[in-house]
Amino acid sequence: MSGTIDDELWSAVGDPIRRRMLDLLLTGGGGTATTLSEHLPITRQAVAKHLGVLDRAGLVHGTLSGRERRYQVDQAQLARAVAQLSSVGAAWDARLQRIKQIAEAIQRSQQR
Repeated sequence: MSGTIDDELWSAVGDPIRRRMLDLLLTGGGGTATTLSEHLPITRQAVAKHLGVLDRAGLVHGTLSGRERRYQVDQAQLARAVAQLSSVGAAWDARLQRIKQIAEAIQRSQQR
């Protein structure tokens, strides 16, 4: 596997509410804690806390818009997350292929 895995990044996207928030921000072109809370089963204050986690991981960035912050997804950081996930997936595919080869070899040896 090439590169390193960013645990803070994966911790941030490990939560289903935060993944849904990213989806909403991507499809809506951004949003505030208030607008996001209208589409989620949690309070505005909980949304704000989740946005803080996403912000610290670099997945979103907020800018002041009146009395609230408007958040946008950081496309470069999201692309980095996708690349890491692809790398992890490829590594596991290789491991599983090796396990399959070992199991088939054992099975062939037992059939003799």
